[in-house]
Amino acid sequence: MTVSTQCSFKSHLSQLLLLASKKILPQNYELSIELARPKQVNHGDYSSNLAMQLARHLHKSPREIATTLIDALPDSPYLEKAEVAGNGFINLFLKVSAKQQFLSGVLQQGDKFGHNNLGKGKKIQIEFVSANPTGPLHVGHGRGAAYGASLANIMTANGYSVTREYYVNDAGRQMDILALSTWLRYLAQCGYAFPFPDNAYQGKYVIEMAKLIHGAHGNRYIHQSDLILQELTQVEAALEDDERLDQLIAIAKKTLGEDYAYIHNFVLTEQLGDCRNDLMEFGVEFDTWFSEQSLFDNGLVGRAIQLLDEKNALYKQDGATWFRSTYFGDEKDRVVQRENGHYTYFASDIAYHLNKFERNFVHIINVWGADHHGYIARVKGAINALALDPNILEIALVQFAVLYRESKKVPMSTRSGEFVSLRELRQEVGNDAARFFYVLRKSDQHLDFDLDLAKSQSNDNPVYYVQYAHARICSVLTQWGEDEAMLSTIDTDLLTSQAELMLLQKLIDYPDTLEAAANERAPHLLAFYLKDLASEFHSYYNSTRFLVLEQSLKLARLALIAAIRQVLANGLKLLGVTAPSKM
Repeated sequence: MTVSTQCSFKSHLSQLLLLASKKILPQNYELSIELARPKQVNHGDYSSNLAMQLARHLHKSPREIATTLIDALPDSPYLEKAEVAGNGFINLFLKVSAKQQFLSGVLQQGDKFGHNNLGKGKKIQIEFVSANPTGPLHVGHGRGAAYGASLANIMTANGYSVTREYYVNDAGRQMDILALSTWLRYLAQCGYAFPFPDNAYQGKYVIEMAKLIHGAHGNRYIHQSDLILQELTQVEAALEDDERLDQLIAIAKKTLGEDYAYIHNFVLTEQLGDCRNDLMEFGVEFDTWFSEQSLFDNGLVGRAIQLLDEKNALYKQDGATWFRSTYFGDEKDRVVQRENGHYTYFASDIAYHLNKFERNFVHIINVWGADHHGYIARVKGAINALALDPNILEIALVQFAVLYRESKKVPMSTRSGEFVSLRELRQEVGNDAARFFYVLRKSDQHLDFDLDLAKSQSNDNPVYYVQYAHARICSVLTQWGEDEAMLSTIDTDLLTSQAELMLLQKLIDYPDTLEAAANERAPHLLAFYLKDLASEFHSYYNSTRFLVLEQSLKLARLALIAAIRQVLANGLKLLGVTAPSKM
């Protein structure tokens, strides 16, 4: 009997139960069959509560139904036996030979083992990070980056055609504030002091950009410095902070004229370039960097608002244009165009999502920070109002990460308001630890990031523990020193110990884990799996000799650990973590 890694035992057994149930159920009865892995070995390899689901409909006891279903199971080359347990659970036992012979497929498929065609090539988009290019990425962005990149890899491995996209917020007020902040720091470099606004960008990177401009262009951008300082100083300190900042921006635009575009584009290029480099060093790359400004340049913002107006989804009030978002479950209506004619961020977001739909993605996943939860209703409402299917858009929320050192919470920002940057975190703990730790918990749960643990070389450090398992296997195979290609064709019938059978079952679980991680948008499931596989391997390593005299047993055990190494490498790669051969 040859077992293909394309065959999921779990799917095969589910199909057997489905066929059996059809013999006792009326036609067109909708049925959902779920199989779980029992906690105890003597309860089989898989367990189903199908009989309990059917009890109410069939008016029989679950145990009686379970017995009937077992009797109706078709023959299978993989199933050893099925038993009724407890109140009506069906426990399913795989043949040992099926597990043993599964091993060769793992080695033959190599880095493609576990991949499937679940997505059938469907075109999906995952937009993630999309931080304003107004400063360095912080540790919160890092979690979104690790989650989004890992999810994209997992969806690709499940047969989806994935576009990874970063939405660049290069239009609007925040970029103007950064340009103003840099210009004011530039004036200081030119010797013209001016009180720096508290709500401008305070970071050292702003001063560095100002120095770069001054170093390249000298005093070119001071433009009638005395008049500038007079105008800047005359802006009333009593004004609200935002209003005062807006007046300062207006002065900068008027004073610099065409040169304002240079300052604006320079700071955008610098910060976007820094962001790209930071993410690339983190192993996170994008297929598309989509410009918000392009939505205005191409007239899509105006077109989106016009479409909403045509569908009677807008109204005028106090000179502004409002979207009727309360019609679609939002807590209040939202402004899309202010009384001064300027569009809001929400207006450009509507246009951006219209553009996504026009690119014909079958499914769209936005990875947002958890603080954007309240934004979901208005965006989905706008999609609905445009007569598009809001179910195509899915929002995955990512909670912030909190750093701890010596069991104490690390301050996440300085007195000037700068957050701990992703680059600082990577430099302290390394890319591998950061990528793995970021996906150790479900994305919408708070993450406590233990810096000391992430740097430790101990079994308590999960990424070290998994990588060490990979390195240990490399060491054994190097010590053996022969051609590993032969391991994919050797006889594995001698793998009969409890530890070996458990490891074989763990390898069988990998494709199912990968599929579940895609369906549930849950990279943490893969991280947990790798931890468990590494743990079982380390126990096996500590209790077993591999390079024994008996040739057939030696080769069987080497094939097993080579397959474990392959699965560890495959899983780590999807999470953006390296698989070292030495540690």
